[in-house]
Amino acid sequence: MTENSEIRTFRIDIPDSALTDLRERLERTRWTDPAPDSAYGVRLDDVQRLTEHWRSAFDWRGQEARINAYPQFTTTIDGQNIHFLHVRSPEADAMPLILTHGWPGSVVEFLDVIGPLTDPAAHGGDPGDAFHLVIPSLPGFGFSGPTTDAGWGTERTAAAWAELMTRLGYGRYGAHGNDAGSMISPRLAGHAQDRVVGAHVTQVFSFPSGDPAEFAGMSEQDMAQMQQLQWFLDSKFSFNQLHSQQPQTLAHALADSPAGLLGWMLQLMDDEAMGGRRLDDDFVITNAAIHWLTNTAGSSIRFYYEDANSAPAPAEPSTFPLGLAGFAGDFSGVRRFAERDHKNITQWHVHDAPGGHYAAHLEPELLTSDIRGFFRPLR
Repeated sequence: MTENSEIRTFRIDIPDSALTDLRERLERTRWTDPAPDSAYGVRLDDVQRLTEHWRSAFDWRGQEARINAYPQFTTTIDGQNIHFLHVRSPEADAMPLILTHGWPGSVVEFLDVIGPLTDPAAHGGDPGDAFHLVIPSLPGFGFSGPTTDAGWGTERTAAAWAELMTRLGYGRYGAHGNDAGSMISPRLAGHAQDRVVGAHVTQVFSFPSGDPAEFAGMSEQDMAQMQQLQWFLDSKFSFNQLHSQQPQTLAHALADSPAGLLGWMLQLMDDEAMGGRRLDDDFVITNAAIHWLTNTAGSSIRFYYEDANSAPAPAEPSTFPLGLAGFAGDFSGVRRFAERDHKNITQWHVHDAPGGHYAAHLEPELLTSDIRGFFRPLR
């Protein structure tokens, strides 16, 4: 049977009953005892403060309206429902660009860059830098989820994105990604080499091979990135191990407790994970609320299992243009290792601005400028 390639309009409309149930669950939260210090994990007082904000002050309908202000659609690709924003520029000759988020994020992390990227003239920029934007929810995440079969990791998602852009009529386009999107966007370029003009990311996940000689004469910037990576592996990487091995074991808890879901997601959204810069409460809670209200906390973390148990990507170095915009407070990448895996790095910027892991939200102007600069010679 041929898959239905219909593109359907979509609008978020969470039932009042789901919001009432959520509020009641938040009111009934049973708290754990406090740990001696933050080395044990996300602090109890942080989860309590955010849970109370979610219960008594957070405006889901306002956030829902903010997302609904942009055109949204769904389509079925490879048997999976895919939700996406499709925001066309007023500039007819704008370059198409697909933006991909990661975990524990959602399409919300890109809302602050939609205006500047699609309509630069209205934001003090050059109309020649305009983009038509496609912003999908990852398979299994939010309004794309849950996944209904196995295999939805980086490779399968990249192939789905190539099909999505074909369905939208885009024959030539760019890709930008953060977190999982920083893995998917380069692989999209690999899947559709004749159509993707380049990939721009906020992390390059190229790591040492184990040969000590690789570290000889390493630059100060690369060494700082290695130290950032080592801190993350030593202090924050347990989530990756669990997601990669037995995500369903955790999924039962995440599907039952919104405060528990918030605490689990906060490990990568607290001020320690962000290099000392605190994300605003509404941004954190909106991402948690999307996972909760769509009941996709469990399916979203399966992405890690799929990648850990899939065949490795082709080993040969990439040749398409690759650009990096890294930010203080986050691991961006080690250029020495990146140059081994990518032979056409045309832009490598590690900014001092503390954009952490969510630069599109915390430093939208700087990220927008970086994206524009990377794709300008590729138009």
